[in-house]
Amino acid sequence: MRIARVVVLAVPLFGCWYEPARAYRPFDGTDAAVAEPGEMEIELGPAEYLRDGAERTLFVPSTTLNYGFAPSWETVVEGNLAHGLSVGARRTSLVGNGVFLKTVVREGSLQDKAGPSIATEFGALLPEIRGERGTGASLAGIVSQRWEWATLHLNAAASVNREHNADLFLGIIAEGPFEWPVRPVAELFYERDLGRLTTRSALVGVTWQVRDNLAVDFGLRGARVNDHTAGEIRAGVTFAFTVR
Repeated sequence: MRIARVVVLAVPLFGCWYEPARAYRPFDGTDAAVAEPGEMEIELGPAEYLRDGAERTLFVPSTTLNYGFAPSWETVVEGNLAHGLSVGARRTSLVGNGVFLKTVVREGSLQDKAGPSIATEFGALLPEIRGERGTGASLAGIVSQRWEWATLHLNAAASVNREHNADLFLGIIAEGPFEWPVRPVAELFYERDLGRLTTRSALVGVTWQVRDNLAVDFGLRGARVNDHTAGEIRAGVTFAFTVR
């Protein structure tokens, strides 16, 4: 079975907020694999606390649904319920909304075949409720290679965000031996929002594959966003089941 996705409970310690990418958690990037036909994966972040300057926000829950609707294809739907905690901003919003398609264009080591696995993901950023009203679009390419001793995933993405600014993302994920039930993981990425932000990020953590259809994770992430320093503690769960 392909590597299960793992979603997070994120606690940013300080710094500023940017919109999270669709992800193979606890990462901001993803892998070159999709759910099997008829399989539903639920990535659930039970709670997510954000500290952005003087503002405080609680995300309960953060949810991503992945459904394999055909061989080598899945659909991805996501959204986060945000609760403002700061004085003067106590309201609930639905943010980070999007719908995407992901397909494997070359089967490789993640599908138990020779060579790299290659996938692409594309879709729409939808208007938020009590958030950004605009729409956007994104296109990503993913290359993954698994060896006995490690797995690497390279991500490159271009998008137009809801403010209609161009955004570029480049990241690499490294994982320990796939056969280990608990394996170390790490990620480096660079993101440039041409309208306002430049982000450089590093994450280290562990993934525990409890069984084929259940995984949990823990990670520590630090980042530099323009001239701000940001940090997160991430933990979460993903589970999968067959839909008939």
